[in-house]
Amino acid sequence: MKKGKYISTILRSKKTVFSFKDIVMLWRDSSNAVRVRINYYIKDNSLYHIRRGLYAKDKNYDRFELATRIFTPAYVSFETVLGQEGITFQYYGQIFVASYLSREIKCDGQTYSFRKIKDKILINKIGLKNKGEYLTASKERAFLDVMYINKDYYFDNLSPLDWDKVFEILPIYDNKRMTKKVKEIFERHKEGKR
Repeated sequence: MKKGKYISTILRSKKTVFSFKDIVMLWRDSSNAVRVRINYYIKDNSLYHIRRGLYAKDKNYDRFELATRIFTPAYVSFETVLGQEGITFQYYGQIFVASYLSREIKCDGQTYSFRKIKDKILINKIGLKNKGEYLTASKERAFLDVMYINKDYYFDNLSPLDWDKVFEILPIYDNKRMTKKVKEIFERHKEGKR
């Protein structure tokens, strides 16, 4: 690749967040020169360093994209999606992410809460939406993710849920306690609608 083309390759990408591996693949270069170039572009303000091993075109990167790049595989879910969909009314400043481990990370002024979900659930794509560079849970999947993690949880508004989709996704959790609880919530919701 010609000198000067390296940064333009990143700038033309649809991604807003890049791992070191992403940059190596974009530049088709695995030499030590990649680190030197990255450091040069950071000092030159052509590349923004978010945290170790993660970079962005500038400070206006997509926070959800970053959330799913810190630990992979991962997808945005839980209260983040439920709040956006009007199922919970409580505001949470942090971004909630389904992942293979539980951690809370502060990065660039944003808190990311990672909640552990079994691998077989995490990698199952049913009820996930592809947003281009990251995945996010549908409202039904986020509802079920919360039910999987919490024994008791209060939902402010269940009317946005498509219950057919809820029951279509439910078997991936393979959890009898959760299945029973979801059915109870559905029955209460149905009675309340009459």
